[in-house]
Amino acid sequence: MNTPNPISKRDPANDHDWFDLATHWKLRSDTIYLNHGSFGLQPDVVRYHRRTWINRLDEQPMDFYLRQMESALFEARTSIANFIGTAPANLVLIDNATYAMNIVANSFSLNPGDEVLINDHEYGAVERIWQRTCDSSGAKLISVPLPDSFESKEQIVDCLTQAVTSKTRLLVVSHITSATALIMPIKEICDAFHDQGIAVCVDGPHAPAQVDLAVEDLKCDFYTASLHKWLCAPLGSGFLYVHPRFQNTIRPPVKSWGRLLPAIPETWDEEFTWIGSRDPSPFLSVPQAIAWIQKIGLENFRDRACWLASYTEDCLRDLFQTQTIGDRSDGWYGAMTHVPLPLGDWSSLQKQLWEQIGIEVMIILFKERWYVRASHHLYNNQTQINTFIKAISRMTT
Repeated sequence: MNTPNPISKRDPANDHDWFDLATHWKLRSDTIYLNHGSFGLQPDVVRYHRRTWINRLDEQPMDFYLRQMESALFEARTSIANFIGTAPANLVLIDNATYAMNIVANSFSLNPGDEVLINDHEYGAVERIWQRTCDSSGAKLISVPLPDSFESKEQIVDCLTQAVTSKTRLLVVSHITSATALIMPIKEICDAFHDQGIAVCVDGPHAPAQVDLAVEDLKCDFYTASLHKWLCAPLGSGFLYVHPRFQNTIRPPVKSWGRLLPAIPETWDEEFTWIGSRDPSPFLSVPQAIAWIQKIGLENFRDRACWLASYTEDCLRDLFQTQTIGDRSDGWYGAMTHVPLPLGDWSSLQKQLWEQIGIEVMIILFKERWYVRASHHLYNNQTQINTFIKAISRMTT
């Protein structure tokens, strides 16, 4: 019996333990990239794998589409399903979380007077999606203000459930918030809302790989995700999970053959297999991204990314003498950090950091206060972070 080689444990605080992995990416020499949370970068092996699929398509499209694509898509979907803990029949491959969220919004039945809950940490595009849906159906979108300081899971769950009324039909909530980088108590939230018979749609583009994701354990009704962030799959790869109780309600945004003839779509997911001629290489490269990060070790990756984020957070808090919304030691943050800047107008700071130093990092306005949101992956190191801290110190003090 063959057994896999054990994964060597690396020291998350020792840059030398990670230099070999940093060479897996091709980053421009003029850039310090601390913004993996917006647009992730692919390691070379994933980039090469995707180009192999593109070449197959370009060199013989008939053979690719008619004889290779469907089985390859099904294999990719199975790989993703295994990674996130569900059955392949509960997933469809979608370009990104925004696209997937639009599918849910266009499929979920709402009547005049119904209510959809979000909260004031939600991604702006998600709020816009559901505002349009509510406007068109006569429903009402309710944004719940969350506390200025996150103290406990129970505090957040209670805050959301207290906004429930007899008209509440759906909660839309991030697994990890985009603007504030907070890891929400998503299992507890799902349980609390299901106890009241309310459906839950989780927006999860920051979750796969950054945290342990077992969709079935969450018992959510919908889960949308992008895979180009922490998993390092190509841009244009994501998924939509739908619980079996809602699968017959899903309306594909594009009506085509569904399956390649002579096959015909028989289940909800098969409507998404063939939607016309497009480049499916991002989806087909996801298994390679999964294999790559599993070879490194998900625990190794998370330990290192979280250590880098903690190091950045400590430096920023010492510099600005400000406090984060939640305490990292209580599990509110992962590979991202989110630290308030001193009071003032820092609307030009992100541009300055890029134009003067070549640093890509998010400077975000949240609740009338400016914050630094830095994102970390295995190509980052302490020298880069120190350069960033020195630069932002000079520009803000």
